[in-house]
Formats: sequence, C-alpha cells, structure tokens
Amino acid sequence: MKKICKWMLGTAVVFGMLVFAGCSQGDNQNGTTANAPDEQTKAADASQTVGEQGDLLAQIQERGQLIIAMEGTWAPWTYHDENDELVGYDVAVARRIAEKLGVEPVFVEGEWDGLLAGLDSGRYDILVNGVDITPERQEKYDFTTPYAYNRTVIIVRGDNEDIHSLEDLDGKRTANTISGIFADMAESYGAKVTGVTALSQSFDLLISGRVDATLNDEVTYLNFVNTNSDADVKIGARTEEVSQIAIPMRKGEETARLREAINQALAELETSGELSTLSETYLGIDISKAE
Repeated sequence: MKKICKWMLGTAVVFGMLVFAGCSQGDNQNGTTANAPDEQTKAADASQTVGEQGDLLAQIQERGQLIIAMEGTWAPWTYHDENDELVGYDVAVARRIAEKLGVEPVFVEGEWDGLLAGLDSGRYDILVNGVDITPERQEKYDFTTPYAYNRTVIIVRGDNEDIHSLEDLDGKRTANTISGIFADMAESYGAKVTGVTALSQSFDLLISGRVDATLNDEVTYLNFVNTNSDADVKIGARTEEVSQIAIPMRKGEETARLREAINQALAELETSGELSTLSETYLGIDISKAE
C-alpha cells in the first residue's frame, strides 16, 4: 500500500510540473494571450489558490503572472491587428501595469458576460476592458483610480433625423452587448435592445437598418469612422456626463494590496506622460485626464 501511495504521489507531482510548464508556453515580448479553452483552464489553475493565500498581489508575484481578462474585439481598446496580434489602449496599459508589478501579463479573451463571471470566480485577477465605474458595479467590485475619461454617444445612420437625445430612444431598436452599461442605458430610456457579442455586429445591424441606433463611447465611434470612412453613420447625441474608466477586481481584503499597487503604477504612468502618449497612439485623442 505504501508503494502504491508513493507511486500516486510521484505521478501527481510530475503531472503538476507538466501543467505548470504548459502555462509558460507561448510567452512573447508582449505577454501571453490565452484565448483557447485549454489556456483559459491553465489560467484558472494558476489563480485558484488566491483565496487560500489571502493576498492576491502576493499570489501574482509568486506565480510571476498577472491574469488579465478582456474581450479582444472592441477597437481601439482591445482588438487584433492585421497580424492577429492583440493590441489596443487597454492592452498597452495592462502591459505597463504588469511590468511595474514585475510580472508577466497573461491575456485571456472572451465575451463580456463570461469575463465578469470569471472575475467573480477568481479565474482572472483583473478585468481591463474600458469598464465604466457605475454605482451598481461599485457595489460588487472594487475599482482602481480612473485611467481614462469618456462620453457616451448615440450612433445612428446618416439619414436618421429622429434621435437627438437619450429620451428619443423610447420605442426604438438598439444593438449592444447584453448586460453591458450601454445596453442598460438604452433600456432605461425605453429602447428594445438586440444583444450582440462584438462591436462589429452592432454596426452591421445599424447600417443594414435592422436597428435604429447603437450606444458606445465616443472614442470607439471615432475609431470606427476613421477605419470605415464609407460607413454612413453619425452621432445623434452625446451625454453631458463624462464616464470614468477604471479596472475592477473582486471586493475584499485579498485584493487591497493589489489595488494599491495598480493605483501606484497608474499614478507613475500619468506623471511620466506615458498614459497620454498611449491614449493618443491608440485612441487618437488624450482621454487620460478628466479635463
């Protein structure tokens, strides 16, 4: 019986070493992108002991990886370029944060709802995806200091003369990611929302006339028209309120030191002017400051 137990223990150790080795494959100078199911599982395995450790920052530094969730389909925040490389303002900011924490960034891509669920369950350390701070989200998550400021716009077809305010959405059809802030906003003003999983689908539905409008941030709209100059779309209305964009993480003492460390990293990036440079590079304008 002792021999059997020793054999089983040895097998478990070898298997664990193989899994750990697998997690480190595919790294490059820009960090690891883990968007396949098996890679997501490995990322989850790497973070599953966070609750036991009681200090997420210590666990991240011990493993040498910061597991970062994002969609990967929302230009110019997080998307794939012509070489299929994961790029964008949020990607660049997340890489700088990981660098200042002294660890490797591991990017895990997925649909919005799944990213939130993964953050809740501890599969991901942080979510960097142009996330607006809202009272509802603050009840569930702890946020870093804002690293971007943006306005929400209502995007309509070029010939639309019916929508000039949020109130005009009453009874109209819109397209947005379900359970996202833009879908919630549209519904609160009486719109019927068609759920999508990618930004391109929202514009496809709008341009084809299957919906009347789509809501998004102004930077995303500007990026779309800059890369799709023949698209017959325009801004029907802008919100006066400026939204604050920050990084959410799970609430609790286990994330306190990590939040402080990320806040320090963001402060250094702002002081050095690097946040402004990254914003202008990827967004075309500097939205790293409130004014």
